Amino acid sequence: MLAPEDLYEVVGEPTPLTSAAAGGEAARGPVLVHALTGFVDAGAASQLVATHLLGRLESRVLARFDVDLVHDYRGRRPPMTFSGDRFEDADLPELVLHEVLDEAGTPFLLLAGSEPDLHWQRFAAAVHQLAQRAQARLAVSLQGIPWAAPHTRPASLTAHASDRALIAGRPRWFDAVVVPGHAGAFVELSLARAGLPSMGFSVHVPHYLGSTTFPPSAVALLEALAQATGLELEAAITDLAATGVEVLAQVDEQVAASAETREAVAALEHQYDAVAAGRGLTGPSLVSPHLPEDEVADGDELAAQLEAFLRSQDDGNDPRS
Repeated sequence: MLAPEDLYEVVGEPTPLTSAAAGGEAARGPVLVHALTGFVDAGAASQLVATHLLGRLESRVLARFDVDLVHDYRGRRPPMTFSGDRFEDADLPELVLHEVLDEAGTPFLLLAGSEPDLHWQRFAAAVHQLAQRAQARLAVSLQGIPWAAPHTRPASLTAHASDRALIAGRPRWFDAVVVPGHAGAFVELSLARAGLPSMGFSVHVPHYLGSTTFPPSAVALLEALAQATGLELEAAITDLAATGVEVLAQVDEQVAASAETREAVAALEHQYDAVAAGRGLTGPSLVSPHLPEDEVADGDELAAQLEAFLRSQDDGNDPRS
């Protein structure tokens, strides 16, 4: 493997650790939060979290990754602006490690930007180097995954960790399952193998809203992050939650305008509530309800119906605006 340190440039030093003011407690390193956009970012949940934290809290850049080495531009082509007779701009991806201060002034690390397409092992080793440089004590990954859940129910989460004690009390939604890999999950796995306690939260985004920007999912991630780490994020969560209320109202309005979509959402609510109640489940799984066939909503059909209807609305009512 090529040298991991050649993937990034250090542009700032992390805040030195200091002992707790009271009681002479040992210094505690920062939490490393990684929220990468790309393959697993339903509802733009990761992007919203990163953008909101960086916009709401004080931050500075510690390191920048050389995206040219890890991004497949032909696979994910960056948008470029063409104006009449010339190209004016290119929206190139970034991958940056920030130091952010929470609302109590406690520093934490935030790795945000586009998921790398290439050099995953080298990238994970580079993240570990940067985590060691800052003496990070815990790594937390955040992402959004599409789920057969109605937008009318509170967002649920799949929690995962190198040590079950880190997510004690949170439900297990699966036994063993093979899923497509993504860089955030690979970093979580690699950091855990390197000895850094690692955990993550995957918020369940209503599958028919997966391609939109859906703030309630990002709110659920921030609440879980604050609860798991002790970071003070209350004001940031409140701000984003207010936006989420507005988006939910827009979605409700659009759904209410069509009898077909109202029926589709009602069917999904029925199925989801049955699953949540543990009705007819096999083992510990909470996502495989065995309902009568006439009570089971077709997830693909629901997604197609709702996506088609939502996309048919005027731009002014689009929850992504």
